[in-house]
Amino acid sequence: MSWIEIIATIFGLLCVYLTVKQNNWCWPTGLVQVILYTYIFYSVKLYSDSILQVIYIPMQIYGWYYWLHGGKDKKEAPVTKITYKFWAYMILFITGLTLAWGTMMGKYFGAACPIPDAFIVMTSLFAQWLLSKKKLEAWYLWIAVDIVAIGVYFYKHLYITTGLYTVFLVLAISGLIAWRRSYIRRFRMPPFEIASCPVIKLSEVKERRFNLKD
Repeated sequence: MSWIEIIATIFGLLCVYLTVKQNNWCWPTGLVQVILYTYIFYSVKLYSDSILQVIYIPMQIYGWYYWLHGGKDKKEAPVTKITYKFWAYMILFITGLTLAWGTMMGKYFGAACPIPDAFIVMTSLFAQWLLSKKKLEAWYLWIAVDIVAIGVYFYKHLYITTGLYTVFLVLAISGLIAWRRSYIRRFRMPPFEIASCPVIKLSEVKERRFNLKD
């Protein structure tokens, strides 16, 4: 437990909360978080997690830009979904990369919890990429990451970080619900538009058909 971990925890909570709200300020706050956690994870020999934080830095910058200008006519990007085919390929990639990376880190670098740590890394990379593209399915991956991370960080006595990821899990579930509503809302006509549509009575339709015959 250290003051660096406390600060990183605060920025992490703020980042995820803003992400759930689709607030663009989630990216600069997230940038501070990943820089701090690069040092924290390296200091406890969670090398895969430390490398992950370094990779997050350019992804944070890209996500910030995409959310602001990735939509139609370079406006704010909406929530979208991936295909089932993409899901299948993604799961295969995550599984293969987790086993390969975890085995290498455990055998050659003496990393702690190599396979679970590798799962956190590989799944987080895909989750972060989907998040930067504002894909709904990013939250499913974050939920899986948070569950595994809670166990790993508790085992490594990072109790503040364990608490942080427990809150992350709750926020990820909230994010999934909120983003799903946002996605569904895009394909529904707003109530004021429905109310403004002209109502044509059956008698008027018959009268128009009669006039056309004449």
